Amino acid sequence: MEPESLTPEEIVSRLDRHIVGQDKAKRSVAVALRNRWRRRQLPYELASEIYPKNILLIGPTGVGKTEIARRLAQLARAPFLKVEASKYSEVGYHGRDVESMVRDLTEMAISMVRREKSVEVKEKATTAAHHRILEALYGEMGLAEDEDLPMDPLMDPSSGEVQFVSDGGLWRPVIVAPGGENAGEIDPGISAGEISSRQEEREQRRQEVASQFEAGKLDDQIIFVELRDTKNPTLSIQGPQGTDTMGIDTAALQELWGRGGGPKFKTRKLTVREAEKSLLEEEAHALIDEDEVIVEALDRVQNDGILFIDEIDKVIGGSGANGPDVSREGVQRDLLTVVEGCTVFTKYGDVDSSHILFLAAGAFHFHNPSELIPELQGRFPVRVALRDLTEEDFLRILVEPANSLTQQYKALLSTENVKLRFTDEGLAEIASVAFKANKLTQNIGARRLMTTMERLLEQISYDAPEMGGQEVVVDKSFVETRLGDAGDDPDLIKYMI
Repeated sequence: MEPESLTPEEIVSRLDRHIVGQDKAKRSVAVALRNRWRRRQLPYELASEIYPKNILLIGPTGVGKTEIARRLAQLARAPFLKVEASKYSEVGYHGRDVESMVRDLTEMAISMVRREKSVEVKEKATTAAHHRILEALYGEMGLAEDEDLPMDPLMDPSSGEVQFVSDGGLWRPVIVAPGGENAGEIDPGISAGEISSRQEEREQRRQEVASQFEAGKLDDQIIFVELRDTKNPTLSIQGPQGTDTMGIDTAALQELWGRGGGPKFKTRKLTVREAEKSLLEEEAHALIDEDEVIVEALDRVQNDGILFIDEIDKVIGGSGANGPDVSREGVQRDLLTVVEGCTVFTKYGDVDSSHILFLAAGAFHFHNPSELIPELQGRFPVRVALRDLTEEDFLRILVEPANSLTQQYKALLSTENVKLRFTDEGLAEIASVAFKANKLTQNIGARRLMTTMERLLEQISYDAPEMGGQEVVVDKSFVETRLGDAGDDPDLIKYMI
């Protein structure tokens, strides 16, 4: 089933594979994603009047806010960009222009569509790349078409290298001597049968080379190939917010000032394996219609794009009017303009942000969502509170997700031929230690499990190259011995990290 046609229940099921708990948040984003598909089915006149229901995710760090947004974008196959609100500032202060997030999202969409188009033309690109590699191999082995081997004169009787002489009433081809003192004289005759025999021998050798190449036996063979030079000197005019906001087409200026002139090429010395990758990219690029890529990418950005604005609580100003807080309300107002819909200039064309789905998230440890300016609050009608993780959640996170930490460490150590096995009691103890560490020090949510697991298995990871063939069982006693009661280094506990 295509991702864009997934039902909300199916979306939640897919998210469950990677994220433990947070059912309310999963349901909200599933409905939002399904509504994107529903809008696509409507007539244009009606669809243009239906705006996305932006979502504000509220909860402490490490409970899954970012992971939910990231996995949602993967399901939607939509252009997705995560930004931190704190890196933007009101015009006139240090920081990036808020509209630049839409430009960055557009760049993501261009790359996404270009990759998809590359897959579509991969077969043709592979054929063309292999042809160029074979021609280079033939040249290295003296089997190229233009090598000094006798050719059938009947194929090109006007080449000047072949003359026909009468021999007993029959016309026989002979090869003219190359330039020099004897230029124009006739070499000893070479019969048409001998020419044909040499041609057949060369063709047979070419077929052998092609077979060896297809079998991968020539991957380390050095060849010389001509590739597009991607490091040509470029003209760069950089303003405070980049060239996009200045409306400057630097490529056009280069051509006007004589620094353009089209693509340049250079000959590179590569192995067959390296050349295949470079040539495949070059041939795929030549087969892709860039205008078509831009049109499709802009459509995806405007109708399917997802912008995840993290740390939105950091742009709420403090109680004082001095210091860096003075620009934060300005950032909120700039965000408001983009969220409610405006036209943003990019080097690929204008982008309307009216139907981009915005997901915002914040821990709100020191502020409340109500402290955002009222207009911005109104642009995030769906609000979801993510709950703190429990010790039971920690245990589930260790084993249930498809990319669980336990699976990752098992796979990493298996490369050293070390088998890692976790018992139920060992997993429960790991979860207990990590949960306790969050309570005693700073609560960093599920990220505490990474800290705990790394410290638990640090010695095993260090000794693994000398432990080939051994099995390590992580049970309760193993965890107690390695960690004690603390999930962090005891020397660091005093710093309350």
